[in-house]
Amino acid sequence: MRQKLRVAAYAICVRDGQILLARSPAQDGTPEWVVPGGGMEHGEDPYDTVRREVEEETGYRIDVTGLLGVDSFRRVFRDGIGRTVDHHAVRFVYEGRIIGGELRYEVNGSTDLAAWQDLDAVPGLVRVPLVDTALRMWRERPVTGRLADALDQEQYPPR
Repeated sequence: MRQKLRVAAYAICVRDGQILLARSPAQDGTPEWVVPGGGMEHGEDPYDTVRREVEEETGYRIDVTGLLGVDSFRRVFRDGIGRTVDHHAVRFVYEGRIIGGELRYEVNGSTDLAAWQDLDAVPGLVRVPLVDTALRMWRERPVTGRLADALDQEQYPPR
């Protein structure tokens, strides 16, 4: 069994009743909304990762204003060639405030669109479960950095 660990950092940026989201294709090609952010590079601090990733995916520079929590899940699945993969994801969720830059789309990256979405419209969007988890962290601000009833790992498809 192949083991895979992925550590990533994401930012919730909310202003004037809207949240900044990026759009990424799911495995089947369906566009789905995601929280701006992504995987850490070797030796990179998660704080630097989230700032770099938000700028890459949206064009905005952010000030990290707080750590909302850490989301961790583990899932075992078969990859495209039938090998079993034990995938563990650890995701830092930060709060960010836009301090510069201009909204733009990522070119040749993991996302193809960035946009401000009304918070009230989020439940109707096609989105990854991390959007809901991160918004709950933003709203609830759990002292432990973990939601009391962390979402079921089965909701997270491999990416």
